[in-house]
Amino acid sequence: MRRFLIALQFLTILPVPSPKSCEADDLGRSTAWFPLVGLCIGGLLLLADLALTPLFPRHLTDALLVALLAIITGALHLDGLADVCDGLAARGSKERFLAIMKDPRTGAIGAVGLILLLLLKYAALLAVPIYLKRATLLLFPLLARFTQVLVMTGARAARSDGLGLSFLSGITGTQFSLAAAVTIPLCWLLGHSGGVVALGLTAVWGLAVRRYFTRRLGGISGDIVGFSSEIAELLALLAVTATTTLLTRYL
Repeated sequence: MRRFLIALQFLTILPVPSPKSCEADDLGRSTAWFPLVGLCIGGLLLLADLALTPLFPRHLTDALLVALLAIITGALHLDGLADVCDGLAARGSKERFLAIMKDPRTGAIGAVGLILLLLLKYAALLAVPIYLKRATLLLFPLLARFTQVLVMTGARAARSDGLGLSFLSGITGTQFSLAAAVTIPLCWLLGHSGGVVALGLTAVWGLAVRRYFTRRLGGISGDIVGFSSEIAELLALLAVTATTTLLTRYL
């Protein structure tokens, strides 16, 4: 439970009790719990959906859910998305890319990336069939946090400081195996074929992110993990709707 609390503290702003002790490798070891933290985040979204649906039309409810997701996570991963978008737009050397990501200011490209991502996430959630919506609210935060584990497992750190290095130094194949053991059956239970397709799509995305940034920067950073997580949420939502549409149309 100590490492679960560490994961919950890092990934959310929820007021949870602080562990009495935290060893050097606890951050990396806590990644085994990331998918379950994602499931907890999804559970909060589900409760909010149950409370908001009787009060508001669906389009407003879904907009509030997207906002609530950003609040619960402290917009941590959205910040990473903006930083990576700024770095990708700047071009230039590895050092320039890393310096731009470390800059606390958000550039025009980062702002555009944030706006587009939030709009697309809202539209993708709105497009999920109503009978799948509540299962999907549990599924897509879970898959995004599993993608974080996938990106970090076996990766090198792009810089010699920061939280990314702390996580990477403690994560091993054991953490990935435990995270996968939780995620894979839940994808089937929550989403059936759509959940499996979403798992496959987000896994390919996570592997592609790790490969690209390892070649581009020599490793990954916390911002890159956040970037991968935000896009994975969008991909999971799109996969559920696309799979359901294809199955309905052709079967």
